[in-house]
Amino acid sequence: MDGLELLKKDWNKKQHFPQLSYDEIYKLIHKKSSSIVKWLLIICAAEFTFWTVINLLMPDEYMDVYEEFHLKTFLYVVQALHYIILFGFIYLFYKNYKAICVIDNTKRLMSKILKTRKTVNYYVYYNIGLYIILSIIINIVMFSQPEILADAFLDEGVSADSDKFVTIFVIVQIFTMLIICGILWLWYRIIYGILLRRLKKNYNELKSLKV
Repeated sequence: MDGLELLKKDWNKKQHFPQLSYDEIYKLIHKKSSSIVKWLLIICAAEFTFWTVINLLMPDEYMDVYEEFHLKTFLYVVQALHYIILFGFIYLFYKNYKAICVIDNTKRLMSKILKTRKTVNYYVYYNIGLYIILSIIINIVMFSQPEILADAFLDEGVSADSDKFVTIFVIVQIFTMLIICGILWLWYRIIYGILLRRLKKNYNELKSLKV
């Protein structure tokens, strides 16, 4: 039983010693909620920074293979739009954090907790969805040009049946996509899931206080 449960238990008891007030319990829930939203903001910003550094360290030769399929410009445009959307999510997390910090009303705090949870869910679905859609588009373009695909991924001088190579490549790509999606889902499930469950618990605590 955590500190909040103990406070609620004491608050509901009819004893002769001074009881904890509604405001005291509310302030504790408010403080815990603002701390959780702050961590959501920090993790999102850290994730953004991590992938930005990875992209900056990526050698130019990495994009050369996509040039063969005329995908290089497309990927740069998608990357630019992706960063804009991520900035938008970071702003929303920051906005939610600042709003929760100054809220002094139970109903508004409950509403803001629900809004924050929705924002996090949209963020998770966006990242996983973007990876799946982008992978499908890239692979469709590559598979439609099997000769270029074989030349791009096979060493010079190595001959192979293009249809057989494409079949193997499709299988490898599908397994890779499933593994990466699983890793992404596990990451979001653990990191963001823990914080979301705590926010939900705070919401339920506020709901019980109103009863």
